[in-house]
Amino acid sequence: MAVPPTHRAKSRVTRRGLIGAASAVAAGAVVTPAVMAATTDSGESTGSSGSSGAAQGGTTVETFPETRSTAATGETPVEAAFPISYVGVRWKDARPTDGGSIRLRGADGASGDWKSLNGNGCSEANGGCLLVPADNASGYEVKAPEGATGLRSVALDTSNGPDRKVDVPSDTTRVRGVAYLPRAAWGADESKRFKPDGTENTPTAYYPFQTITVHHTATPNHDPDPAATVRAIYELHAITNDWGDIGYHFLIDEEGRIYEGRYSGADGIPAHDGEGKLVTAFHVAGFNSGNLGIALLGNLMEQGPTDAARTSLTRLVRVLCRYHGLDPQARLTYTNPITGTQKEVQSISGHRDWMVTECPGEVMYAELVRVREAVASRRF
Repeated sequence: MAVPPTHRAKSRVTRRGLIGAASAVAAGAVVTPAVMAATTDSGESTGSSGSSGAAQGGTTVETFPETRSTAATGETPVEAAFPISYVGVRWKDARPTDGGSIRLRGADGASGDWKSLNGNGCSEANGGCLLVPADNASGYEVKAPEGATGLRSVALDTSNGPDRKVDVPSDTTRVRGVAYLPRAAWGADESKRFKPDGTENTPTAYYPFQTITVHHTATPNHDPDPAATVRAIYELHAITNDWGDIGYHFLIDEEGRIYEGRYSGADGIPAHDGEGKLVTAFHVAGFNSGNLGIALLGNLMEQGPTDAARTSLTRLVRVLCRYHGLDPQARLTYTNPITGTQKEVQSISGHRDWMVTECPGEVMYAELVRVREAVASRRF
């Protein structure tokens, strides 16, 4: 039984030192969209999920839609004053397979068919925690699963709200050579991390890194606007779940773009502090501290990740394993640094290795063997 490797306590690599110019692209690095200031032949920045503006002092002003939401409790029908892109649903004491359902209402007021709140979500082990695509519905009704309590839902619009200006780094940001989108580049509204009195809802806490857990988001495949989906997940996690932030450290879309998740400060590489400790996120209840979570956007129950997503996952996991000295094919004993609870897992595991859940999807879970082998063999 392998012992979890220690973190590099004396590594004081700053995030600023990891922001490289586009001319210093590392071999094999993932190419990110132009919100990271990739340029066209004419030298103009091209946008994705946000329109570009003028660069000022190392940043580019991007425009993102403000997230709009309408929260509700119980089974009372909900009407929204905006087109609904997603409905977030959460409950306690029952699984999604126990009869819960949702019915959307179109812009013309006509109700669609009841659809099951299936068990493919990432966090149903703690009750429900689902993000249901709503296709610009005007309202909805939810029926709680049998035996469920504390039913809550939220209508979300992350695509059509008022413009919000965000300063995005002009240079491509990289974590040890692998390009990623920082929080600003996918439109994270940092005010959502704070309570009305200005205090941080879930203050950052750091512990030595131990292991990596892979998830899927159970959101639609072939997503036309993955950054908007990331913003929806952020709203569901930070506000509806009251986690104060997005639950994952990184997310990866079908085009292979890597998104920075949980806020970790500005003095270390993403997800870490300046000493190499991992910021605690919210992705495996009871086993979060020291456990790095990576979520693949989409539903991977019946299909695997795209080649681009698989490549990005492999590259990201490889640099994290190198940084922490983690053997990608080892088994180890995870120890919760707060409670002392232990769990024997693969060094690169799936969410279902920790608790009862379908996550990271049937096909993706089987592919973790391939990911471990690729990381170890330096393929990709």
